[in-house]
Amino acid sequence: MQDTFRTIQETTKSIFAEKRSKFIAYAIPVRTADEVKTELAKYRKEYYDARHVCWAYVLGAERSDFRSNDDGEPSGTAGKPILGQINSAELTDILVLVVRYFGGIKLGTSGLIVAYREAAAQAIAESLVVEKTVDCETEFVFEYPFMNDVMKIVKDLEPAIVEQSFDMDCRMKLRIRKAKFDEMLGRLEKVETLHFPE
Repeated sequence: MQDTFRTIQETTKSIFAEKRSKFIAYAIPVRTADEVKTELAKYRKEYYDARHVCWAYVLGAERSDFRSNDDGEPSGTAGKPILGQINSAELTDILVLVVRYFGGIKLGTSGLIVAYREAAAQAIAESLVVEKTVDCETEFVFEYPFMNDVMKIVKDLEPAIVEQSFDMDCRMKLRIRKAKFDEMLGRLEKVETLHFPE
């Protein structure tokens, strides 16, 4: 089961020039399509005088949510080459955008493809790539006498304790990587009086 994915740690920037056109590329970590929209709006505002802000993103551990946009460049000359660089680096949860300032000399379709591909590749190359796990969470309630049973499971499987409270009953929320989730759930279900609220 694939429960890891590769993404980038933080936003990086690189600049690429071709025949007086300037390409400013950013690789930005994102988690959702809403974050993508927010980032695009931010950079469009910052580079309001640029001729094009072309982009591509990939989201999710399966890398099945993706889009690209040529922003007025000839079809397939900007968004697709940017997306191609994200895919060749096998990254996800990433937005790569390339701002173009036209330098007065037309690059032609093949020139544009090369320029956008190169700009995107440079921004990605500047990035620190990190491997993350696909995590699952569960929340449950149990009675005090069973604290040791629960804590033994926590000690053995080392999930992250997201939340815990100890009132009349004990309530706990745990996060663990997907590959260990079923095992943890199976062991928790054997603890008496433990139940999972809807």
